[in-house]
Amino acid sequence: MCGIFAYTGAKGKDAADLLLKGLVALEYRGYDSAGIYTPESGSVKTPGAVKELRKKVPKKFTGKSGIAHLRWATHGEPTAKNAHPHSDCAGEIWLVHNGIIENFKELKKVLEKKGHTFVSDSDTEILAHLIEEHLKKKSFEKAALAALNEVRGTYGIAMQYKGEPDKLIAARMGSPIVLGLGQGERFIASDPSPILPHTKSVVFLEDGDVAVLTPKSHKIVRLDSTRVKRKTSTIDWSTEEAQKSGFEHFMLKEIMEAPEVVENTLRGRLIPKKGSVKLGGLESVAKELKKIERIIITACGTAYYGGLVGEYMLEEFAGIPVEVELASEFRYRSPVLNQKTALIAISQSGETADTLEAIREGKKKGALTLGIVNAVGSTIARETDAGVYNHAGPEISVASTKALVSQLTALVLLTLFLGRQRKMSAAVGRKIAAELKRIPQKAQRILDARGAIEKLAKKYSKNRDFLFIGRKYNYPIAFEGAIKLKEISYIHAEGYGAGEMKHGPIAMIDEHFPTVALATKDSVYEKMLSNIQQLKARKGPVIAIATEGDTEIGKLADDVIYVPKTLELLSPILNVIPLQLFAYYFAKEKGLNVDRPRNLAKSVTVE
Repeated sequence: MCGIFAYTGAKGKDAADLLLKGLVALEYRGYDSAGIYTPESGSVKTPGAVKELRKKVPKKFTGKSGIAHLRWATHGEPTAKNAHPHSDCAGEIWLVHNGIIENFKELKKVLEKKGHTFVSDSDTEILAHLIEEHLKKKSFEKAALAALNEVRGTYGIAMQYKGEPDKLIAARMGSPIVLGLGQGERFIASDPSPILPHTKSVVFLEDGDVAVLTPKSHKIVRLDSTRVKRKTSTIDWSTEEAQKSGFEHFMLKEIMEAPEVVENTLRGRLIPKKGSVKLGGLESVAKELKKIERIIITACGTAYYGGLVGEYMLEEFAGIPVEVELASEFRYRSPVLNQKTALIAISQSGETADTLEAIREGKKKGALTLGIVNAVGSTIARETDAGVYNHAGPEISVASTKALVSQLTALVLLTLFLGRQRKMSAAVGRKIAAELKRIPQKAQRILDARGAIEKLAKKYSKNRDFLFIGRKYNYPIAFEGAIKLKEISYIHAEGYGAGEMKHGPIAMIDEHFPTVALATKDSVYEKMLSNIQQLKARKGPVIAIATEGDTEIGKLADDVIYVPKTLELLSPILNVIPLQLFAYYFAKEKGLNVDRPRNLAKSVTVE
């Protein structure tokens, strides 16, 4: 989820200063590295975000046009050489990119045979060299189109040719691109936020669109060169609103990104016909993983609950004994590890201090260390032996939502990977893979019905105590539902295994103590119905998360939130979404700072 910004103008504005200021508005999209290019002054790139880039940009760095970028690393560590903009061999073609070019390895081999030299590990650089190759016989515009027709994957791109410095080309396939239409100037950006200080007139590109811009004009063609027109819109947003894509809070925006997050985590990895997956990050340790006899998952907070779900997945489908440990306790209890143990760390930031120290403890004792992290080049990503990036993009709100969805998806992929190494049949693998592909669409159905969840949150907003219960795969999700409500609403909420209610918690239940029951149709459905009956016998209000078409649950529960039917091991991915929405709308109803809850930080880098 990188941020791109480009400008061309004839008004005598300083493009470099304009671009740097625009990057500030995009900083939420990435902060691994930053870079800028103008035809007049060349390129400057650096690890870190805008602050670091400003330090390196010379005072005399000017230009009438240019491109700029903030990187959220996917291919290649967040170093200066991997920072955007990227160029061709001659330094004539320059471009910035948000997305993933899936066939970059095969294209790179072809280009290297033709004499091209690559200076980065980034997939993006491939495109600059492709354009260079086509530029030998074609115009800049036609060369760009030819190159775009050769790549597979997702992209939002802005590119520039030194030979035509006033011209910019933008393209979209899966990653957003917005054009800004000013008086005698044109803009390209990942979202409207850096454009709005200059113009409110924008054009949103569609997938397969390629736009050619000069200071006073723009045209849009399809990949087959067919000319098209796109509506010009007027946006009356503030910069912050633009960053949030019109959502009131980052948390809601990030919850709404769940379908996209699942797709990004799956992209290029799932092999449905074979019922298997390709996890490039584990290729180097695949032989070692076959010999593993025990897995320990370690994490903190929300990631820990994701790990608990992973325990159920891996034991049922891969047949490997799994333990899940709080990272903050792990290294203090003299854990027993050996070379046949895999220690898996789950962390959104890849910088969580307790989780990092747990990994270091594991390495000391000879365990194979793996990471499931979101931040490329993070400390955990660097220090583990191998791992899986979950590609959720930056998560701004302190309360983690989309990161958990991506972690759960990554754990399913890991289960398929290890399962197919062991006892899982191809038929079972195909069944899981086929349903996994349907999860984004099913998640979207839940999000489309969020109005009903908002009404429920308002209905229960005066309550000061909540119980969340679940069994089996949804036992950890009950804990996650409780912690979300606690984090952003500051009220008492407990997560519990439903079967444990009678061992204490049921004593608290009365007409003022509602319970959220995860009661989707699965192998423990009948047990959950019994637990709900126990609550109702104590006059406790019940909100049930239930499977679409379940009429029986409505006879027991006071309120029902329906979710699409899916496989039992995939149900946590869907079931957590209404709990996230409930917590969000509950806190909003109370007028609280949803994105920045008190006393909490996004990344806990101290013990």
